[in-house]
Amino acid sequence: MGIEGLNPSALLLLAGVAIDAILGDPQFRLHPIRLMGDTLSAFERMLRGCGLDGYVGGCLLLLLLSLTWVVAPSWIVVSILRWNANAGTAVHILIVYAFFALRDLIDHIRKVQNAANREDIVEARKAIGMLVGRDVDKMDIAACRRAAIESLSENFVDGVLSPVFWYVLLGIPGLLLFKVVSTMDSMVGYKTPKYIYFGWCGARLDDLMNYLPSRLSWLLIGVFRIPKGWEIGLAQHAVLPGPNPGWSEATMAGALDRRLIGPIWKEGHLVTDTWLGDPESPAAGSEQDVTNAIRIVMIASAVTVVIGMISIIGVWKR
Repeated sequence: MGIEGLNPSALLLLAGVAIDAILGDPQFRLHPIRLMGDTLSAFERMLRGCGLDGYVGGCLLLLLLSLTWVVAPSWIVVSILRWNANAGTAVHILIVYAFFALRDLIDHIRKVQNAANREDIVEARKAIGMLVGRDVDKMDIAACRRAAIESLSENFVDGVLSPVFWYVLLGIPGLLLFKVVSTMDSMVGYKTPKYIYFGWCGARLDDLMNYLPSRLSWLLIGVFRIPKGWEIGLAQHAVLPGPNPGWSEATMAGALDRRLIGPIWKEGHLVTDTWLGDPESPAAGSEQDVTNAIRIVMIASAVTVVIGMISIIGVWKR
């Protein structure tokens, strides 16, 4: 079946998404994302040991990870398809399932929501600490809920919209490459002395691969409150650092008609006191705010998958 085994398929996309919705993301040591992270760490140690800890090392890291996690798995899928079509199809579905992260995202948000609903500030802070990189000890219940909404909005792009986008565009290789770049950004894409040069490649490619999907999130989320969602997203997307995160988060603030972010502390220092949203809107922080945000993301995700399937049928005829 050759390269056709790697092409996107509307039915296989639906199957992978359905498995994610039913089973969620199983937490086990050999999960592909964990293995990808382990591989990255091993390659990083090797490259730094060779003195390649700058731009060149970061670019070589991308090359090594792409060979390991894009080229090799793609070859394996094609090889299995040539041996047995049903087995190859099953592997294709499992790859889509493994790298699509809606159920896991919603489950994490609901852990924050459930703890907040019980007024259990310790558990709420613990749960939100799994999603954000800020001082959680200074966060009250409302701040935990706001952070959950912000994380939900941003990860809608990283965990749903971008994976579907790149799968539709380039099939299995596109999906795998996006996850390689996303993993690089999350593990080495920091503006610290250690990673400012070494992590540049991953961080910039992550910006590039999320560029169009993040702007599509403006359309998908903003439609839930027209025209305010689109107006706030367009006007305030640049408030957040980076070219992409502000689109989904600012648009969510407009769609909910609530203000997001507020004071954020890192390592004991107040790093921002910025608010997103209409200054006349109340600050987000209620149980209903989180529920509404979950509903928006779930519907937007379903629409994303449907549009993806239609695009695959229209372009790839599959």
